[in-house]
Formats: sequence, C-alpha cells, structure tokens
Amino acid sequence: MLDFHTLAEFSRTNCISVCTFLVPANLLATLLTIIFAVVHRPPQQVWSASLAACMLALVMVLHVYTWFTIGVVMVPTYVLLSLAITCLICNLGAILFYIRHFHTPSFGK
Repeated sequence: MLDFHTLAEFSRTNCISVCTFLVPANLLATLLTIIFAVVHRPPQQVWSASLAACMLALVMVLHVYTWFTIGVVMVPTYVLLSLAITCLICNLGAILFYIRHFHTPSFGK
C-alpha cells in the first residue's frame, strides 16, 4: 500500500528531478491542449490532452504541498504553484473555447 509520508519524502528528496520533469511537461501538455482546441481536432484528442495536462498540474500542486507541510515557504514554491494553477486554468479555458466555438448540436440528425 502506498504511504503518503513515503511519497512526500521521495518528492522532497528528489525535488530537482521532479521539477525538471514536471515544469516542461506541464507547459508542453498545456500547449498541446491549446493547439488541439484551436485547430479543431476531434473531441477525444482535446479531452485526453487536457486530462493529461491537468494530471501533471495536479502532481505539481501535490509536490508543492509536500514542501508546505514541512514549513518550507519560499519563492520557488509559490512560482511552481502559480505555474500549476495557470496550467489548470489554461486547460479549462481551452476546453471551454473548444466547446463554445466548435460544438455543433445535432438536433436534426
């Protein structure tokens, strides 16, 4: 069974590696969601890209909260938290943009 304390300790111990992966992954996944929404890809691709990007952003939020739980409050923690929240908002915005501009109801079909 997974132990939260063990996962949090792993996250804090390997912080540089975790952040080195999560920052570019969040940015690229969010950019991919935005591109898919703008070029009108099929809904499954837009939703799956958004789901992947949101999961990466939530992992970053959890990583930052592991630092907050032990009392580390520094500028990088707030920057990473802001990046994750921005990615979540951009993904939500891309989904709403896609639904608003490309969703065509099929009443007569």
